[in-house]
Amino acid sequence: MNGTLLLRIAVAIILLTHSVFGMFDNSVNDFGNLYLNQIGFAPFGVFLAWSIKLSHVIAAILLLFNKYIKLAGFVTIFVLIMGIVLVHFKEGWFVVGGGRNGMEYNFLLIVVLLAIMYPNGFKKINAQI
Repeated sequence: MNGTLLLRIAVAIILLTHSVFGMFDNSVNDFGNLYLNQIGFAPFGVFLAWSIKLSHVIAAILLLFNKYIKLAGFVTIFVLIMGIVLVHFKEGWFVVGGGRNGMEYNFLLIVVLLAIMYPNGFKKINAQI
């Protein structure tokens, strides 16, 4: 068994559930119209919201099939960082308990994605000139 298999499955499930349900209950459109457009992304808020959700679905599939892991990871990490900057940072650290809608969950997903992308840690490449 690949050392990252369980992490890849867990992150894929999180990305899929976070995305797919929103595609069917109109929350993707609401996020685009009622949030992204209002903070300056108009008229592209809905397009961006759908792009984010579709990138999560694609990343989840790639993680499950262990293909293009670094590309999927970098795109998802970018989305998560933008989520921290635009949505979660002002809410503080805690998602629940000590606060609401904070950034701790995104932080954890970023660290897990990095662990998946670099299962042997970061290796320094010695260039010989």
